[in-house]
Amino acid sequence: MATQKLYAGAKLRELRTRLGHTQKDFAARLGVSLPYLNQMENNNRPVSTTVVLALASEFGLDVTELSAGDGERLVSDMREALADPLFEGVMPPLADLRLAASNAQGLARAFLTLHQSYRQTQERLASLDEALGREDARASPSPWEEVRDFFHYCDNYIDAVDRAAEHFGRAQAKGVSIRTTAIAALADAGVTVELAEMDALRLYDPDAQSLQISAHASSETQTFQMLVQVALCRNDALLDATLDLARFHTPAARGIAKLGLANYFAGAALMPYRAFQDRAREVRHDLEMLATHFGASIEQVAHRLSTMQRPGAKGIPFFFVRVDQAGTITKRHSATRLQFARFGGACPLWNVHSAFETPGRFLRQLAETPDGVRYISLARDISKSEGRFGAPLRRFAIALGCEIRHAAQLVYADGLDLSRTSAFEPIGISCRICERKTCHQRAVPPLERKLVVNPDRRDILPYRVD
Repeated sequence: MATQKLYAGAKLRELRTRLGHTQKDFAARLGVSLPYLNQMENNNRPVSTTVVLALASEFGLDVTELSAGDGERLVSDMREALADPLFEGVMPPLADLRLAASNAQGLARAFLTLHQSYRQTQERLASLDEALGREDARASPSPWEEVRDFFHYCDNYIDAVDRAAEHFGRAQAKGVSIRTTAIAALADAGVTVELAEMDALRLYDPDAQSLQISAHASSETQTFQMLVQVALCRNDALLDATLDLARFHTPAARGIAKLGLANYFAGAALMPYRAFQDRAREVRHDLEMLATHFGASIEQVAHRLSTMQRPGAKGIPFFFVRVDQAGTITKRHSATRLQFARFGGACPLWNVHSAFETPGRFLRQLAETPDGVRYISLARDISKSEGRFGAPLRRFAIALGCEIRHAAQLVYADGLDLSRTSAFEPIGISCRICERKTCHQRAVPPLERKLVVNPDRRDILPYRVD
């Protein structure tokens, strides 16, 4: 498998500007010529090993920061947007998309925003009979998608909130559970907590300063919801300051994001960064052992693992996704090169869909994407009961995975033959941008390929992809 070259011109310019260096001074400290630095900053040359080592020794840079950020996500998102039939026949070369993601990120994001607005307008036109006569029937950003993209481009790691939650989680007295600590913190804020027979998971009355938690919910969910209220009651200023920086377009988006940040705080308090990272390494990222140790659910643990991207103390870069039975992605994040489709479902060849057939069991999969990158993926069904007879059962499946080079750190890789090429199943992101020619599960043709239709022959697909 070919080694991927590292282009990080935007990161180099950002670092040089932050340090206040001219190109000449910066080149001298890196031990390269001025023209060479100029070419790297404009992504005409990849960052060499010598420069990477110089960045670490001269400036103390966490070199993993060079490959982190928005580049791969923007490329993936632009490819998906350009797979829209609207752009048929105008797909730019992948190299051009990478240049745009590296050198013109503002333009790339503006393009994605424009395409998203177009999609929303088309959806509104398709249901015009429902929109007629409504004053709010104009095209506007979807609050849910706006918040989803906020976390997506923050690498699913919010430093200030994470550190505040870690401080709260560590502040608990020795031998005192985080649940008891949360109740005490709420009491200090004048909030009483009680378990109630109700369907809602959490109900807060600001006038009475009383918090009700569903008695039907699992213990892990109850504790999590208490911590959410701690975030909303005791860290409101921090959440608002973070939201001010995000500059959401609508109050609805800001409200959804605030709840998302409160949920983030709850997960980070339940599983404090350093303690969670140390324990994860000790048990080789065994989700069940981590869930037992921290009093969390399997989904909470998997989601927390996907947020371990603190600069200077990064964990394994995982991807995390949750899907419903229709294959719709309801949660997604990737710190890896694998990026999920922003619209629609996940690749049907992925083992996350099979998890519904084997409830309560972990499914392992070795997979390879069209770009040749190999992954180990773990999937499990996570049905959610409302805790009483007759209540609806919500069924989801989650998948957690990482690139195969980290497999030795995962207990789930034990016994798998990582050296056998045929052990890796071919998966993709979205049919429209997947270049595989012989996929038996293809739903729609790839946008970038020519189709050949032979009326005298019928294979699995009614056409051949050239």
